[in-house]
Amino acid sequence: MGNECEVGREKKQDTCLHRSTVLSTLFFYQINTTRAGKMTTPLPSTDGVRVAVRVRPFSQREKNSGSKCVISMHSGTTTTIQDPKNPEHRKTFTFDLAYWSHDGFQKDQDGVFISADPSSQFASQTDVFHDLGRGILDSAWQGYNTTLLAYGQTGSGKSYSMVGFGANKGIIPKVCEELFQAIEKREGNEEYQVTFSMLEIYNEQIRDLLSRTKKPGGLKVREDQQLGFYVDGLKSVPCENYAQIERLMEQGTKVRTTASTNMNASSSQSHMVITIQFKQVFLDRHLTKQSSINLVDLAGSERQKSSGSEGDRLREGSRVNLSLTNLGNVISALADAAMGKRVLHVPYRDSVLTKLLQPALGGNSRTALIAAISRADLCYEETLSTLRSAERAKKIQNKAVVNTSMLMRESKAENSKALLARGNSRMAEWPPCLLAEQGPRPQTGQLTWARQLQQAREEWQQPYLAIAQERQMTETFPHLLNVSEDPQLTGVLKFFIQTGSCDAGQAPSNAILLQGLGISDKHASFTNLDGTVMVTPHGKCKVVVNGVPVMTKTKLQHLDRLILGSNSAYLYIGFPSERGSEYLSRFGYDFFQLERAAAEGVSVDKLSEQPRALPSSIFHALIGKSFLTRVDKALEYQATDSVYPCAPASPAQGQRRNEGHLMNNQMNEEHMNSLVADKCPALRSTCRLPRGRGDGDADPSVLAVLQDFVKLMPLVAEANQMGEELEDGPGLRMELKVKNLASSDSRGYELQKEVMVKVTHQRTHEAWIWSKAKFINRKFLMEELYQHFLEGEDSHVAQEDDPFWDPVEAVHLGSAHVWLQPLAYCMKLEEQVEFLNCDGMEEAVLHIHVTPCSPGGQACGDEDVVLDPLELLGKRMDFQIGLVRCLGIKWLKEGAERGIQMGYRIYDLSSTFYTKPVWKTVNPQIEETVQFTALNASQEFLNYLQTNALIVELWGFQEGCAQLNSSQPDVMVTNEGHIMVDTKKISTMMDTSQTTSNQISELYMKLVKLEQETELLRNVNRALREENVLLKHSLEKAASAEPGKRRHNLKVPPMPAQLPAAGDSPHVSAQRAGSDKELAMALKVFYQSKNAARGQCLRLRHYKPPDDDGLLRPFVLQQSQWLKDFGELLESSLWRLKSDVARIVREKRAGLLHPG
Repeated sequence: MGNECEVGREKKQDTCLHRSTVLSTLFFYQINTTRAGKMTTPLPSTDGVRVAVRVRPFSQREKNSGSKCVISMHSGTTTTIQDPKNPEHRKTFTFDLAYWSHDGFQKDQDGVFISADPSSQFASQTDVFHDLGRGILDSAWQGYNTTLLAYGQTGSGKSYSMVGFGANKGIIPKVCEELFQAIEKREGNEEYQVTFSMLEIYNEQIRDLLSRTKKPGGLKVREDQQLGFYVDGLKSVPCENYAQIERLMEQGTKVRTTASTNMNASSSQSHMVITIQFKQVFLDRHLTKQSSINLVDLAGSERQKSSGSEGDRLREGSRVNLSLTNLGNVISALADAAMGKRVLHVPYRDSVLTKLLQPALGGNSRTALIAAISRADLCYEETLSTLRSAERAKKIQNKAVVNTSMLMRESKAENSKALLARGNSRMAEWPPCLLAEQGPRPQTGQLTWARQLQQAREEWQQPYLAIAQERQMTETFPHLLNVSEDPQLTGVLKFFIQTGSCDAGQAPSNAILLQGLGISDKHASFTNLDGTVMVTPHGKCKVVVNGVPVMTKTKLQHLDRLILGSNSAYLYIGFPSERGSEYLSRFGYDFFQLERAAAEGVSVDKLSEQPRALPSSIFHALIGKSFLTRVDKALEYQATDSVYPCAPASPAQGQRRNEGHLMNNQMNEEHMNSLVADKCPALRSTCRLPRGRGDGDADPSVLAVLQDFVKLMPLVAEANQMGEELEDGPGLRMELKVKNLASSDSRGYELQKEVMVKVTHQRTHEAWIWSKAKFINRKFLMEELYQHFLEGEDSHVAQEDDPFWDPVEAVHLGSAHVWLQPLAYCMKLEEQVEFLNCDGMEEAVLHIHVTPCSPGGQACGDEDVVLDPLELLGKRMDFQIGLVRCLGIKWLKEGAERGIQMGYRIYDLSSTFYTKPVWKTVNPQIEETVQFTALNASQEFLNYLQTNALIVELWGFQEGCAQLNSSQPDVMVTNEGHIMVDTKKISTMMDTSQTTSNQISELYMKLVKLEQETELLRNVNRALREENVLLKHSLEKAASAEPGKRRHNLKVPPMPAQLPAAGDSPHVSAQRAGSDKELAMALKVFYQSKNAARGQCLRLRHYKPPDDDGLLRPFVLQQSQWLKDFGELLESSLWRLKSDVARIVREKRAGLLHPG
């Protein structure tokens, strides 16, 4: 009988250890009648989800981008957000708690952040724990299940609130520490049991972070009638004190780092769940209380947005985003139900995360949510989305109960024995006797609690010894420290370079076993001889040192930065004799990427200027001064998403991080300058750090584009590497570009720049342009496919589901600007203009003419040139735009089966006019002309001609592309069939009459034409009347002087060819007509010279410096000569114009002084 009871107890204990749940024990424990007695079921209480919002300081990225504050908090509960595009639009949210942690803080002597003064609103880690952490502990002691969710976008401070850094411990370590402190203080006939589990959910797969083995496909979520959903096979470790939990968290973080590297997944894409099972046994009452403390750090909430990237046919395909998307659906459904709306279904089953969170959202749990947000205007959309989600979560109602149960008779006997054996020890060694209703019956024997503790000690003894050995080796050998985008995972892995030679790579035989994209089996060799460490790449394996790729043996110095493969970053820590009091937190993920970008020629300052080409074809100038003013500040923080000082959460982690990772320190400017000069050759070649910001700061929007560019650089490298490694790889090559880098609008103002990805098929030369959002979404899908490949599963997918494939599409190649100012003077414009691509380089040359003409299409002559555009006000203007030829199209040179098409829009026309497609011809003859008519030229139209350019877009076609068509539903035409522009007045009148009949439209056009002819006749009549008055005066004078003689000799002068203006004599009118014609000719010559000067200016602007330093002197001489020629041309044009005007004025004066 005793043996049977022992077997039963062992079976039940196995249920706790090997079939434990993460959040499943949040469910209501049913109370059944037992032999020990009968007990009633506690009535559930209705609890709303408690919501707190916390705003963090600006990140360095936000400071660099000149971010402005859009968040304010009042009264400790309200949060107001302001729309940066519409400052009058504000929205206020009310939550249970609002924490202001943006500013108003300082460090105390222990490194803890506290309020700077009594009036400061700063909320410290202690304040947050007092409100939320203490509530978790109080509920756990009462026997309630508790859950804390951390929600917000990547970098919003979730991990800081949950885990903390250094002396500023977060909620998780403080909850664990105070729980054991309280246990030690307890007295009485009570005993306690604590177990710890830690898991990660990524891509709908669960990984046990306390297990050294990874199950293919991850752990599975099962469902039981009493337990609900639980994780099958999750390891739950018994713990006796807080130090053990610290070591378990450290070990879990190391497993998470390794898994993140292997899967090529950022931790911001995964959810981390820590569960502490806390059980109290009241021996005198034969009663137990069970509580599950669940602490959940959710993935970055911006993943939902990227999954719905506009224009991507696979926008719903990524499982990486599935969990948060479904979490939002669950929260919305529960919020609607709480508001009394009818909800037919709550979609808990749609994802792994929502299955496990079912008790926390609407179930048996007291739940709190902390929403972490940024104050920056750049994060406005994400912050607003986070606040709205938190507002919905606040409406959810849970039904929490105290989880109690009665001890069975056998359990009482075991606990009594354990108590007699241990005396007054607070952590009892008794079996956790859960009732049969808690889960399915186990299949193996059960261990007593004492045996479990002993087994845990033995199991973790070896890892503890390994940690001690690692610390000893750290003090002896040079080594590599991993650097991750997530500061929590940086410095977790160490690779020691012992004396002699050792290989590094993915092969198990290597002394340094590396994982990650682009890491080969034998990737590189490290040698440690005579106090010198060298690295040698194997073959063509990618090794980057301090931002510069190396192909031969290279000496490493202390604090050198290495990137192996596509993006595996490591910081080299030299021999103990080389080490000093360096601030290793300077060399974080951002530092690596900025240094890499600098070495590849990525610029900041040149983003706001016209670019010049570099061989890298990424940007077109080296680092500019406005960027360098920010380098010293950009390197102050460890990583992109780290906004709080970075340090570990525990003393054990503190010792580790002090050896090689994140510390919060301030570095003086002199040390920073010398450090960069010594350690950053990629930056040293182009800069000296300035002492102040100066006046040359770049536009914040330009800096934001650079930040996006640098952030996407490693992602693009990873995507390229995944494509190379996959079986039957897609053969794609992706490269970052900046849209509108060298583009401007029709008035010459710079267009908004944004990062995009150009994708090229290396075999077929097909090309696509992906937006940032589309690329990020595709990257998630590529990671899924790559993960299947790594796990040996079939990685082949149908073409329509392939993230590396898209149907062919037209590609925007560039744009050309044709300034229309000559047209405002009725002058013909004919020139060759460059199509500039997104890099600011010449893609092709366009031969175009813009010709003023008659309604019949006859080109206007020199006599039609006007001196003042106002002379055309209210008159009819006809002109033709002719695209003659396109020369030297690079797109067509690169692919034989390609074509091009051009399009343009003018003034107020909404339609784009496209030419016919041309295929397979590098210098195609276009010869397409369209005539436009302004029936009644307005002042706005004349201003447009004087200040704007016609923008002609060049599009590239690929085999299978559909041509671009001109949709012209609203275009109006004249009787002659010409396209009408400047139709605002006409359209208004037609809208007022509320008629669209073609017949009435034609009559109206005839009426307009008649009105114009009538106005012309009025002018002629007015001129004739004035001429008659002049003749009458002349006749009267002649009659009064010599009546007889004059009467016989008088001859009436013929009508002049050009009617004089009112008040002018015939001679003066003829003189004016001649002067106007000569002045028009002089202006035409000047405009032609100005166009030639503009062409030389463009050639100077895009003249590329040579890569070879030896050719730099001829380049400078050539550039100087061109500048001299440009100056002489401009000066001669102005001198000729002045001379012509002076001559015309002299001739006019002479004509007035000596008429006839």
